[in-house]
Amino acid sequence: MTTGKKGYRVAKEVKEQILKRIKNEGVSVQQASQDHGVSEESIYKWLTKGVAGQPSWSEYAKLKKENKGLLELVGSLTLKLSTAQKND
Repeated sequence: MTTGKKGYRVAKEVKEQILKRIKNEGVSVQQASQDHGVSEESIYKWLTKGVAGQPSWSEYAKLKKENKGLLELVGSLTLKLSTAQKND
């Protein structure tokens, strides 16, 4: 898929597939770039172009809840690790 031409346009469907893989499947930009023959710079531009303004309140609440859960998980794992190290 790599052409080496400047100004090469990627089909809308391919862009959507790449962005979906990154956002939903956790594929890195570097990996998606290699898999699809598109520069990382282009992918980062697509990602930032899709970001507009502040997140909605529902998105904010969802992220805040997720962050709290992750912090609790890290705290729990840290406590378990600390306890395990003391017992050794």
